[in-house]
Amino acid sequence: MAEVEEFERHRRYLGAVAYRLLGSVADAEDAVQEAWLRWSEVDGSAVQNPRAYLTTVVSRLCYDQLGSARARREAYYGEWLPEPLIDDQLTPHDQAERGEEVSLAMMAVLERLSPAERAAFVLHDVFGVDFPQIALTLERTEAAVRQLASRARKQVKDRSPRPAVDRGAHRDAVRAFADAIGKGDIIGLMKVLDPDVVWHSDGGGIVRAGVRPILGADRVSRMVLGLMERYWEPGSVIEFVDVNGEPGMALFTPDDAPLGVVGFGVVDGLITETYVVVNPEKLTHVRRAAAA
Repeated sequence: MAEVEEFERHRRYLGAVAYRLLGSVADAEDAVQEAWLRWSEVDGSAVQNPRAYLTTVVSRLCYDQLGSARARREAYYGEWLPEPLIDDQLTPHDQAERGEEVSLAMMAVLERLSPAERAAFVLHDVFGVDFPQIALTLERTEAAVRQLASRARKQVKDRSPRPAVDRGAHRDAVRAFADAIGKGDIIGLMKVLDPDVVWHSDGGGIVRAGVRPILGADRVSRMVLGLMERYWEPGSVIEFVDVNGEPGMALFTPDDAPLGVVGFGVVDGLITETYVVVNPEKLTHVRRAAAA
């Protein structure tokens, strides 16, 4: 029983580590479950630092998956985006266990790293795992792991979106976007979009979505309003939620089935990027808030 309680104490943290390594909620849950099976077979009282031990187990499980996952994503229909995390009323303790938030934009950048670079960067820079422990996980020297993290850090810095605005301005831009599409107001929509906005969408070949990113405020605004006119049903709902720690939207059908989740990059009050996940296989964990 003590082993169960010890594992449950770290479950949320382990799930956060696995999600940031894999970009998939379902795969992260599978990794945590496999870690539990392995934990149940050891004498927990003999493990001096259960959190470090379990972090190593989960990280290794995820690292072993990254190579095959990358190959699958290269053959994916259209643009592959990470599964969105919907944050609903997290307590301060929950937020601490989740670690530093990683936006959908940052998760997309992590996809461009090699498995070893991603593991080193996520474990050290996001969760503060020390290099000796990471070296044990990746079965490399500490010097090699430091180099991996440094190389990943440089790539992340070079490829990361422009610095975001404060949370209030981000939220205001999202609400202005929702208001404009709700009214079919193309002028209002153009006002909140950066002239060089990039629209990313992931339908996985299951739901209609762009195969490649769409560039420019004029093209994006006309495309968005066209989609709303064609597919939006009376009684459907836009719910304002945190998507990977940043203000975003979740869309639901009249019977509360998830239609999509949208994350936004906002700079100087304008939307510079959108990340639209409409692949139903990536929305199975999304639920409408009871009070919405």
